[in-house]
Amino acid sequence: MEKEIGLIGFPLAHSFSPKWFGEYFATNHITNFSYKLFPLPEINQLPLLIRNHPNLIGLNVTIPHKQSVINYLDKVPPHAAMIGAVNCMKIERTHQQIVTTGYNTDCIGFLQSLKPLLKNEHHKALIFGNGGAAQAVKYALTQLNIQYLVVSRSLSNETTSYTSLNREILHSHKLWIHTTPLGMSQYPDSCIDIDLSAITPQHLVYDLIYNPEETLLLRECKARGAQIKNGLEMLHLQALESAKIFGLENSH
Repeated sequence: MEKEIGLIGFPLAHSFSPKWFGEYFATNHITNFSYKLFPLPEINQLPLLIRNHPNLIGLNVTIPHKQSVINYLDKVPPHAAMIGAVNCMKIERTHQQIVTTGYNTDCIGFLQSLKPLLKNEHHKALIFGNGGAAQAVKYALTQLNIQYLVVSRSLSNETTSYTSLNREILHSHKLWIHTTPLGMSQYPDSCIDIDLSAITPQHLVYDLIYNPEETLLLRECKARGAQIKNGLEMLHLQALESAKIFGLENSH
């Protein structure tokens, strides 16, 4: 019996997951699994999707459902609860009972890809954006004992605004992490509105976007001598962690 895993989100036109899992199946000679896309405009459609696909054993979760999916899960481990976002869920079926457990593999992928690049000067970070991906970044930075300041369009007790950023803040925070959609393939000429002249060769700029390989932000920072990193390795690492959660390592 073929087992199914898949991806929920909306829209799913530019998804990386089917190709990655297809290659994973081929490389590891896994023949009893398939990977499917399940475009889900509303998260309240999730229970019906799970009931209608009895062979479905796991799902990756992407925008816009990473935070709202938590309300539909039976179990949420402490790390995912603290992050407040889930991008991977395991579905277990026993005696007509369905149990769903949510995980965040983004934080693992980000931490593992960032750690080798860190130097002594990278002890203070700016996180641009405050969505689901940013929550995983915050958790990972806390694990690494790196102080951070969140920059968002909406002000709160935990965030500062783009207009409040001055040259001193940009200069003194030598680790920048970009988590917004600006610069993605559908917005190639867009970039966060900050003073890039504050960048130095000591800065490390990490953009979670992987398509294109170099966003406008990364190109501009690279031109000023900064070290840059895109989100492709993080994506591979979080997908690998998802594969472990789905039990694929034991299928070959």
